[in-house]
This record gives sequence, C-alpha cells and structure tokens, in this order.
Amino acid sequence: MLEAFVFATILCGFFGILFKKNLVMKIVAMDVMSTGVIAYYVLVASRGGLFTPIVATQVGSDVPEPVTYADPVPQAVILTAIVIGFSIQALMLVGVMKLAKNNPTLETGEIEQSQHP
Repeated sequence: MLEAFVFATILCGFFGILFKKNLVMKIVAMDVMSTGVIAYYVLVASRGGLFTPIVATQVGSDVPEPVTYADPVPQAVILTAIVIGFSIQALMLVGVMKLAKNNPTLETGEIEQSQHP
C-alpha cells in the first residue's frame, strides 16, 4: 500500500513536468518527483531488525553482542541525492529568474512564441 502512494507521488511529479505550462510549477513538479524517488529508495532499503552501525557494549558486559547492522551506504546515497536535488532546484530557479527579467510571463508556450522571429 505504501509503495502505491510512493509511485503515485512519482507519477504526479512526472505528469506535472509534462503537462504544466508554468516554469515554476514544472520545478515544483520535479521536486515532487524526486521526493517520491527518494521515498521509494528509503522504502526499499528499510528493513526491520537492523541496528545502527555503532559498536557499543551491552550494560554489564565487556563484549559487544553480535547483531545485524544496517548498511550506511544507502543513507549516504540518499543524503547526497537530497543535496544534489536541492542544488539543481536552486540553479533552475535562478534560470527562471533570469527569464522573468526578459519575459512578462513564465508560460512556456508564450516564451517560445516570443523567441521565434
């Protein structure tokens, strides 16, 4: 059930990129889609019974008890994806601000028409 909601989020973002005409709405739709992809990755990587990979001794014992630890690599990949997504979004918003200086609207159809001679 949770996977269905995550896929719905990805599809809403994808269709927003395709069908929205305003550039700011396209950027928001791309952010929604990337959030869905990150949520799906977290959903796949999450499993019960795993512990944080910090070795500590049990209370009253000098020897750590053997347990299964979560892999920290997917966590690092997700953090990297969030940072890269944020920087791409900021770069696209700067590009839209540059376009807004020359065009009275941010609708893609009107920008394309004004650029053709």
